[in-house]
Amino acid sequence: MDPVAGTAGTAGTAGTAGTDIRSRRRAQTRAEILDAAWRLGAQDGIAGLSLRELAREVGMQAPSLYTYFDNKAAIYDEMFAAGFQELDAALHDLDDLDVDGDPVEVIAGAIEVFIAFCRDSVPRYQLLFTRAVPDWEPSPEAYAVSVRSLDRMAQQLSELGIERPEHLDLLTALTTGMAAQQLANDPDGDRWQRLSRAAAEMFIAHVRS
Repeated sequence: MDPVAGTAGTAGTAGTAGTDIRSRRRAQTRAEILDAAWRLGAQDGIAGLSLRELAREVGMQAPSLYTYFDNKAAIYDEMFAAGFQELDAALHDLDDLDVDGDPVEVIAGAIEVFIAFCRDSVPRYQLLFTRAVPDWEPSPEAYAVSVRSLDRMAQQLSELGIERPEHLDLLTALTTGMAAQQLANDPDGDRWQRLSRAAAEMFIAHVRS
């Protein structure tokens, strides 16, 4: 073997390994920053996120955050996209339920899961479903994640024979309204969550009328 070529190959492999390690470390640090942002959001409200406090929470100086995120809006974007991915995962679990395709059971299960999802993290609920953060809107890339989530919901309704766009609008208004009532009036209970089946029955009755 040509010793020069062999050395170059070894150096290339070492360089690739080093890049992979740096990429993993960067991804890990970004994840730690986002986890800290959620913790501070639960403590101070999602709109009260402070970059100085966030940096202190992860053991760095505030300017160092810009090594991982361009600005605070970029942090919110990552949180927004991650939140909808988590919602998709929560609703995906409904596929394992044995409801025999009964639309009422499917919708009731979805409403119950959605309200539980919102109760699990108030700052996540605020970021995804309210305008709690002044002067911030998700970037097109982050917003696209929410659109894909809504499209999947529309597909699930279509499989139940519910295809009109206004019915999807009605269901999202119904579920977010119930979640808002739950969080505002019984955040540690299940007063509105218990109404999931009744709400589903009303929705299906309207769709079929």
